[in-house]
Amino acid sequence: MAEDQFPGWHGTTIIGVRKGGEVVIAGDGQVSLGQTVIKGTARKVRRLSPGGYDVVAGFAGSTADAFTLLERLEAKLEATPGQLARASVELAKDWRTDKYLQKLEAMLIVTDGTELLVITGAGDVLEPEHDVTAIGSGGNFALAAGRALMDTEMPAEDIARKAMAIASDICVYTNGRLTVEKIAAR
Repeated sequence: MAEDQFPGWHGTTIIGVRKGGEVVIAGDGQVSLGQTVIKGTARKVRRLSPGGYDVVAGFAGSTADAFTLLERLEAKLEATPGQLARASVELAKDWRTDKYLQKLEAMLIVTDGTELLVITGAGDVLEPEHDVTAIGSGGNFALAAGRALMDTEMPAEDIARKAMAIASDICVYTNGRLTVEKIAAR
């Protein structure tokens, strides 16, 4: 089958919300191939603890590619303990310049409880302006919902859950089976 005829993997929404001294990353569990749901209970949000330093990461894109990036991020964090931004920039530089890594198709949202960052294969390390960020097929829906909910009294976890529920109602590649990880500010 030609590459342009392959239906492609779709399906994830990841949101990161920072509010009230904590950061929450939530992700849905759906993985689809074309119009078929392959799995509904995938776990796309993980807690990393290199050297006892807690980081939460959520990924969108190819699972194998994301795991490769998470392993690289862990190594960068071990080399620069307690410096999430620096480790993220080093990962993004490698991702952009290494011929093997350039082919990886994934995006990451990472947090240590203080910083909230999006890392892309284009070499970007982005911090959201409004303490909400989202990636994946339903990312724009979750982002819009999350930003609207930031002005309420809802805590970060409730905002993330509600935004994901809204995204799953709109995006056919997103379901309501969530993995949610919370981390307090350092």
